[in-house]
Amino acid sequence: MQTVYYIFMRKLSPSVLLPLLTVFLAPPMQAQQAAPLRATIQDSHESMTIGVDPWTQASRYKERFPKKSPFSKGVVALRISFRNDSDESIKIDLPHIRLLLQLNEDERQELEPLTADEVADTVLLKNNGKDPTAKRIPLPIPLGGAKPSRDKNWTDFRDDCQNAAVPSSVVAAHGTVEGLLYFDLRGEVELLQSARLYVPNLTTMGTKQPLSYFDIPLGTSAAN
Repeated sequence: MQTVYYIFMRKLSPSVLLPLLTVFLAPPMQAQQAAPLRATIQDSHESMTIGVDPWTQASRYKERFPKKSPFSKGVVALRISFRNDSDESIKIDLPHIRLLLQLNEDERQELEPLTADEVADTVLLKNNGKDPTAKRIPLPIPLGGAKPSRDKNWTDFRDDCQNAAVPSSVVAAHGTVEGLLYFDLRGEVELLQSARLYVPNLTTMGTKQPLSYFDIPLGTSAAN
């Protein structure tokens, strides 16, 4: 087949060959217009696609957090994209998403996503247990209690965290919702190599039909 193709092309005149080359070499328009999810790992079923992009380098936070970064106190953000290709809206149970960690051969732990208030408390009002000589597992679980004093810097940072977070728990039909989920890893980003993101309780809004849960391994995406 290669020889036949070469002979055919050699017989074409330049006036015919140049337009053909333009068509063959030009990038396909559909590929340029179809914007893929900006995620290093994706999983898809039942018309829902979830993309996950762990932010494990300080440079990833500079645009959204120009003054203070959650990463500076060990809070790691996962940029999550939810794309709904069905004909009805889908509700996501954001508070029940879990980051499943394999701390060591015998220990596992589930981390809840932090709220914007909890991120601001962790970054600005706590020392976060940063003792390099201490054993730092299991990781902290957010607990209720008295709130320390919060000033304007706290409020501004909390607002930055909220504005960058996943903005809605409802993904419209043929729509996309994306934003950050925050987890306090105390800077131990290497735990993501064996971590999984568990996303349960997705439900269609109209027919109230449950979708299967997502269990997404993050090991291939923890170097960004």
